[in-house]
Amino acid sequence: MRRITALLLLILTLFVAACGDGALPFPTPAQHDLVVLTRNGPLSYLSGEDSSVGGLERDLIEAFAQELGVGVSYRVVAPGEFEAQVRRGDYHLAAAWLSPHAEGSLQATPPIFLTRDILAQHEASLPLTKLEQLAGKTVHALASTRQAATLHRLAHQIPDLRVIEVGEGDILKLLQALGERKVDYVAMDSRIEDIANQFVPSLRSTLKLSDERPIIWQLGPRPNSEFIARANAFVERVQHDGTLARIEERYFGHVRRLTQADVTRFLAEIETTLPKFRRHFESAEALTGIDWRLTAAIAYQESHWDPNAISPTNVRGIMMLTEDTADHLGVGNRLNPRESIIAGARYLVQLKEALDPEIEEPDRTWLALSAYNLGPGNAAASRRLARELGANPNLWFEMKRILPLLAQRKYYERIKSGRARGGEAVILVENIRSYYDILLRHESPWQAPPTGSNPAAELSASKHAKPGRKR
Repeated sequence: MRRITALLLLILTLFVAACGDGALPFPTPAQHDLVVLTRNGPLSYLSGEDSSVGGLERDLIEAFAQELGVGVSYRVVAPGEFEAQVRRGDYHLAAAWLSPHAEGSLQATPPIFLTRDILAQHEASLPLTKLEQLAGKTVHALASTRQAATLHRLAHQIPDLRVIEVGEGDILKLLQALGERKVDYVAMDSRIEDIANQFVPSLRSTLKLSDERPIIWQLGPRPNSEFIARANAFVERVQHDGTLARIEERYFGHVRRLTQADVTRFLAEIETTLPKFRRHFESAEALTGIDWRLTAAIAYQESHWDPNAISPTNVRGIMMLTEDTADHLGVGNRLNPRESIIAGARYLVQLKEALDPEIEEPDRTWLALSAYNLGPGNAAASRRLARELGANPNLWFEMKRILPLLAQRKYYERIKSGRARGGEAVILVENIRSYYDILLRHESPWQAPPTGSNPAAELSASKHAKPGRKR
């Protein structure tokens, strides 16, 4: 009996050792979610004030989970606790814009992206171009990041290089402090630079702090062998079938459209002009559900928030409505900012509702915005052309290259819609995406009014109001 008991204990011990502390079974639709260790960051996992969730790596993880047919359980860990959580191993993936461990003790996927650490400084400061010039300088970095580790390594080689790790906020807040001259230098990921320039136009980067490093998903100390194979195969596939390119476009495809002067002017207009019209944009959200900051971004692209704007083709007002669109929406005075803003938001809702139901966000919004510029007829024609050319008309990533073809005779004649300036529609949508990103960063979401108000009644009244004198 003692021998049997001892044998059972030995088997149990070997089983526990084989599984590892906290090792997780392969995720299955019926029993187990994909457990992902992550942390907040503009490239990994972003949770918005309105409970929305995004992030480049998060979107890629969702695609992997969909391939596996499972849900995802995210464990968002504070930066200072992340390393300890990674070594515990009770997860399937650690995805937080990570590079491989220096000692190679943790298994990882093949490289997904390549990046490097760079130094950000204010444009008014003397540019640093050599690492030796960091001597005697103070450089800030987010705590427990690859950039902080890079700086500490450099501090062993460069005299009097002072490293300050910031434990609160995110990299964009730290870079904003740089723009306000509260700090002199910030170490950041090179992939952040284009995004950051939308919020801090005075930012400059001339010094590389490291060589290129791969970005991977860590698989823990003792991952399941089947899971290793599936994760590696997924990473290899998405780099060749367009999945990764489409997700990257969602976060980076629009960020190089605006110049430094564009961003500087927009930030100034947010302070001086936007407050005059904010209540109208918020009313439009109450009536239509369209984020007031998106409507404001459209209005800025269309008129720079000028309620008296008039184009040579007789589109008018802060939302630059055509006369036909205004008549369709019951607008009596296109130069009335409240009427124009609410009508523009309602028009965007109608354009989104007219699209094929299988189109998902955010592509649905970007495609509707292209129709806002082109008109529904030309937008529908561009989608037909996309199908003829073998492109997916439901993806903005694909339509960005199709729309400019509407200006070429050999294409617009085959769909019989007439010539259209599709390239302008692409520029409009990409600019709006950038303005919207900036507003999301700088302006708070609309808060619903207290119970008892009735925005639906106001919307109904605005729909059925008799038009006044046409302008």
